[in-house]
Amino acid sequence: MLTVIIPVLNEEKTIARVVEFCRQQPQVTEVIVVDDRSEDNTAAAATAAGAKLITSQVRGKGISMKDGIQQATNEIIIFLDGDIDPYPEGTITGLATPLINDEADFVKGSFARNAGRVTELVAKPLLNIFYPGLSYFSQPLSGMIAGKKSYFRKIDFFNDYGVDIGILIDMYLMKARIKEVNIGYIENKSKPWQALGKMSKEVSRAIISKAQRQHPEEISEEEIHSLETINSEMNKTLREKLSGFHKMVVFDMDDTILMGRTIDAFAKEFGFTGKLEDLRAQEKDSIILTKRIGMLLKGRTMDDMLNVASKISMVPDIKEVVKQLKEKGYIIGIISNSYTLITNYVRQQIDADFSYANQLEFFEGKATGEVNLPFYFFGSPDSICGHSYCKTNALQYACEKYSVQLKNCMAVGDSRDDRCMVGHAGKGVAFCTKDELLESIAQKNIRENSFEPLLSMA
Repeated sequence: MLTVIIPVLNEEKTIARVVEFCRQQPQVTEVIVVDDRSEDNTAAAATAAGAKLITSQVRGKGISMKDGIQQATNEIIIFLDGDIDPYPEGTITGLATPLINDEADFVKGSFARNAGRVTELVAKPLLNIFYPGLSYFSQPLSGMIAGKKSYFRKIDFFNDYGVDIGILIDMYLMKARIKEVNIGYIENKSKPWQALGKMSKEVSRAIISKAQRQHPEEISEEEIHSLETINSEMNKTLREKLSGFHKMVVFDMDDTILMGRTIDAFAKEFGFTGKLEDLRAQEKDSIILTKRIGMLLKGRTMDDMLNVASKISMVPDIKEVVKQLKEKGYIIGIISNSYTLITNYVRQQIDADFSYANQLEFFEGKATGEVNLPFYFFGSPDSICGHSYCKTNALQYACEKYSVQLKNCMAVGDSRDDRCMVGHAGKGVAFCTKDELLESIAQKNIRENSFEPLLSMA
């Protein structure tokens, strides 16, 4: 004779039919529903369907399973989920037969559905490291199981997502005879994305903690390295998969978003236009030129510079176009050779997601004249361009940070400094440019002060 135990929480829509399904099976003499203090009509529905109802005093599947086992009167116990309807007709027979025939002490149910994301990314790799004898199970996290009460009583139940894998490991360590049976096709609800992190953590903790308790001295450096590799590869895989869904538009700022150049506006306002032109004529190294121009701003306050920047007109439709691009799912950024003080101001004005620029140093609200060149502008072994200091390097950094493939990125610029970035982006746009080479590199040229043409490209 068989006892079926069904741990439940807020399953009023399905629990009655699950109980009725169990009671229709000739060998089932007892159906126990362990209610985790549901806030709906689960308990009443289970009782009306003919189940023996137990109310668990502590929430958690592990406690509910243990409470059910204590109340069970039969030696063979089957656990089912309360949210599956319908179950395949042979579910209970398939789980119970190996136990009735004394071919197994514990049976794990699998079903016709691809293994879940946590199973493939977390459970199976960890089982391969710590319990290779369990690596053949297709669905080690399945909650549809059956076993002998005498074995279940020896289990140390986890009270979270790790409970099902923990039972499998304990049965394995007790040298129970374990069998996996396919019970047919089931419409099993996938966990929402927000639950996967918690589930992954609890499943991995269950596997590793069981291993530590068994042989704490035997977890070697090689196994620790394997765990680090799994974590690294899982993160890499997730980033690669997610990047296919993300899109980005990156704008230059001066003479692109802004209808003018901030440093020219500063020069005019603060009276160093002549010195600025001399520096541009004399200094050909872009990094040294950036440093020397910064010295021209020494002593100027943040308010002085923001006041000047706020007077530079923006392309009239920039805010509306950014809004529509974001509605289409695009991440919006600014990459500029100007200063973060100004790019962050513009970012806020147009509701962009990020801005990358040079960092003008301030002390007590005044510019020191020093300019810090951020690391993301500098080349690395992974750089796709040959420039030691380039906007393309910042573009690559943004793509990595926001999990966007370069082919899904649109870059918009106006000057020779934007050539490389526009050329390497998936879609390059020259905006009101006077640079003929940039025009030839870009996939699209916009010659009027409007970003609306970008919407047709998005």
